[in-house]
Amino acid sequence: MSGTDMTGAGAHRSEVVITGIGMVTPAGTGTDITWKTVCAGQPTAAADPRLAGLTVDFSCMVTGFDADLVLGVEARRMDSFTQFAVASARAAVADAELAGESWDPARVAVVLGTAIGGQPTWEEQERRLLERGPRTVNPLTVPRAISNIAAGSVAMDLGLHGPSLSVSTACATGTTALGHALDLLRAGRCDVVLAGGTEATVTPLLVTAFDRLKALSRRTIDPGAASRPFDEQRDGFVLGEGAAVLVLERASDAAARGRRAYARLLGYGSTSDAHHLTAPAPDGQWAELALRQALADAGVQPSDVTLVNAHATGTPQGDAIEARVIERVFGPGAAVTSTKGVTGHLLGAAGAVEAGLTALSIARGVIPPTANFGSAEAGAADIDIVHGTARPASVPVAVSNSFGFGGQNAVVVLGSA
Repeated sequence: MSGTDMTGAGAHRSEVVITGIGMVTPAGTGTDITWKTVCAGQPTAAADPRLAGLTVDFSCMVTGFDADLVLGVEARRMDSFTQFAVASARAAVADAELAGESWDPARVAVVLGTAIGGQPTWEEQERRLLERGPRTVNPLTVPRAISNIAAGSVAMDLGLHGPSLSVSTACATGTTALGHALDLLRAGRCDVVLAGGTEATVTPLLVTAFDRLKALSRRTIDPGAASRPFDEQRDGFVLGEGAAVLVLERASDAAARGRRAYARLLGYGSTSDAHHLTAPAPDGQWAELALRQALADAGVQPSDVTLVNAHATGTPQGDAIEARVIERVFGPGAAVTSTKGVTGHLLGAAGAVEAGLTALSIARGVIPPTANFGSAEAGAADIDIVHGTARPASVPVAVSNSFGFGGQNAVVVLGSA
């Protein structure tokens, strides 16, 4: 795919821009409310009735999302992760002012990923099977829960006939989707791509499984303070849910229809640690390579970058390694933020949400704070972590990092339009 391996000089010169953003997140149903909550540094972690009685009984929940109101009767045929994806895609297309005669459906692609897929459906139907017998299992269980159905449902909902792809690279999924979308546009295989990620895995089994891995914060007394990226008192991540879809198209096409872009998608890099099922490589070598690949693909230098939207989930090991990578590549020159202090960790949706927020930082000249950050340990002391309040700043070039289980690393570079 992208990185240092390009499809051709002509394809490489085609500028790709982000013209629409749609989100459903714990910070709000909609892009503007999500942005406002993130810029306020307002954590969303709270006790979750779905998790009552568990060791970890809190999450970053999507609230205020009425699937029946937004999607109508079709919502009943969808798992939550698909509901979030379709709602976000509709919002992104409306935001981009694309519809009807403004596109050729055969030239519009969907690249939409998820780390886990329809976990609530699997768990609910297994309970039915065990408690009430086979005849009570929903005949639509499989098409509701399989991971590609979110991408397929977006294509069906919007009547799109271009490539429809589902990617899954754990917590790097959303960023990987953007990289694949960039390649499709550069290669001329389509004219518009709806790209992003979606996740709805806040279930008793998944939360228990993550807790058994010692990955989650156990700050049950004060959930709002539990998601603490880079902070020296961090003790794990807070599981979240939601989706983000970005509309990508060539800059020339957007200009021709008079649509101003939020940002350009300049480059992408992707590597594998080949180290461990869950732990990142201790020296961060391959995460750093993905970052440097993305910068090279974008044709920019580390000194050009003024913002890093870090993956930083609040795990002791992962945040420390990422901080060292950021320091090696950028030194103290780039501002660093992690919006997971507000949203929690949305797994396969995280990279798409964070790329969308990074595009908004570029367009609006504001860097959101890292919520719950108080003081850094030695490994993160040499990077400029934005905290306390949002920081007004010009952001001509930014990067967004995503790293996932299985050692999967993905980075995108964005620039001002």
